[in-house]
Amino acid sequence: MALADMEHAASGCGDLGSPFSEIIELNVGGQVYVTRHKTLIAVPDSLLWNMFSKKSPKELARDSKGRFFLDRDGFLFRYILDYLRDLNLVLPDYFPEKSRLQREADFFLLRDLAKRLNPRVSKDNSISEEISQSDMEDGAQCCSSGEPLRALSASGAMRSPSLDTRKSGYITIGYRGSYTIGRDIQTDAKFRRVARITVCGKTSLAKEVFGDTLNESRDPDRPPERYTSRYYLKYNFLEQAFDKLTEAGFHMVACSSTGTCAYTSNDPNEDKIWTSYTEYVFCRE
Repeated sequence: MALADMEHAASGCGDLGSPFSEIIELNVGGQVYVTRHKTLIAVPDSLLWNMFSKKSPKELARDSKGRFFLDRDGFLFRYILDYLRDLNLVLPDYFPEKSRLQREADFFLLRDLAKRLNPRVSKDNSISEEISQSDMEDGAQCCSSGEPLRALSASGAMRSPSLDTRKSGYITIGYRGSYTIGRDIQTDAKFRRVARITVCGKTSLAKEVFGDTLNESRDPDRPPERYTSRYYLKYNFLEQAFDKLTEAGFHMVACSSTGTCAYTSNDPNEDKIWTSYTEYVFCRE
């Protein structure tokens, strides 16, 4: 065996003469992916093809653990990677992030994928063609005639489904919060700190109400008619969640809360930390 071939085999390179190893680790917006080099260069002239075939590893950004770093949406990148594996993509039945995924496809210079994700293309591909809420709003703003726009605005179709098609059901909002009260309650009170707002209920209802403000990363492929308790919101304001539920026709029917109190140190004169977990149940009939 030639010396060059021995060095290539030892390094585990996927393509002869490539400075990259066959297996590549990526850090995309904090999400770690492991894939093959040939997958990343599957589409010629794409951004990833240029990065991993035209550049050397030393020219690419890395994180603290040596993974190649991309400052993009880590959750949506899974669909980019799925497409690169066999140049085909099947999305979940209800996928509210379609417009954002199209933007990611444009960024990575995946022109065919971006074309398929366009809501105006024909239905001769495997990607679900339901128009997302943001697509509807963009289309309504581009109408040249004022009459259709007024009709949409009056019926509220741009915001949520009509009252006739809304499904009934329950959504539970939960949060764990804490606040500190010092020795002088009037001056040292540190107000509510909410770590995370969770959403429990039917998947289709949660996506209808919260749209792209819903973080589905812990349960990404849940079918629309199944239930989940693993979603949470991308913001920490309870009132913002309540506003969205009210706009969608929900009203609060119950709530419960538990709390504990602890000192920041063994000294009882020090600040007290109150921690609570609260759930609010909303219903739409």
